[in-house]
Amino acid sequence: MRCPFCKMTENKVIDSRLANASLAIRRRRECLSCGRRFTTYERVEEMAPLVVKKDGRREAFDRLKLLAGIQKAVEKRPVCAEQIDECVSRIEQRIFAQGDKEISSTTLGELVMGELHEIDDVAYVRFASVYREFRDVREFMAELQALLAEPSVRERVAQPKGRKKQDATP
Repeated sequence: MRCPFCKMTENKVIDSRLANASLAIRRRRECLSCGRRFTTYERVEEMAPLVVKKDGRREAFDRLKLLAGIQKAVEKRPVCAEQIDECVSRIEQRIFAQGDKEISSTTLGELVMGELHEIDDVAYVRFASVYREFRDVREFMAELQALLAEPSVRERVAQPKGRKKQDATP
């Protein structure tokens, strides 16, 4: 493993533990040359399925591309990096659990939308607007109205944000 700071290959493992629901091993390393510490992750390289695009093209499933799409949807939203990583891991786990050699981009998009719906409603709508290729405001509003019709969303919208309970004492 090459040190990201000094580029030397001599290092030692300080700590190892399971990460991402036991799908990866997190290793804390220390460079023997510069003494700086860094973290690496090991995961089993499985045969990734091909993603079949709407136009029929096929490309290899790319975790980083999936991560980038989700990061774009949650940009400037109160979603932490750990939630995003867990989301990507759950999607990836579902894809590999199916064991199929190919997965349609439609199926992949629906998995992402399901995860985003659980994490953040605004990120969900952002992703849906691109994924479902809304052509006008009416389609966008229809998606928002469907979202607002869900009881769990109505409860979150009804709760005022940023208000603190006032003390009963004068």
